[in-house]
Amino acid sequence: MRACCLILCLALPAAAETPMSAAEFEAYTTGRTLTFSSAGVAYGVEEYREGREVTWSFLDGRCQEGVWYPEGELICFQYEEIEAPQCWSFFRRGAGLEARFENDPANTTLFETRASEEPMLCLGPEVGS
Repeated sequence: MRACCLILCLALPAAAETPMSAAEFEAYTTGRTLTFSSAGVAYGVEEYREGREVTWSFLDGRCQEGVWYPEGELICFQYEEIEAPQCWSFFRRGAGLEARFENDPANTTLFETRASEEPMLCLGPEVGS
């Protein structure tokens, strides 16, 4: 009996750490604008549209257009001005998401802090200069 309980207890954390599938991620994000923070500090905002199109901003008014796609268990983003794909694992945490940057897992973990159906505000290139 103890061996059975031990096996079940060991299996639970692994199940809890299963990343969202591409279908789950798409259903959760499409039509929404999500704001993320890192270590309690505002980090960025991303608008998710039909066709897996996205717009990202570091909250500075400058926006990056891109697309997302599944790569195994990862969700990868390819932006117009960034050469390498940015791949993340997404997890449901309470009412929001946790995102772990898998290109360098020690680098960034983001948490959803706000969700909206409103589009993002992008100022455009070099506005005010």
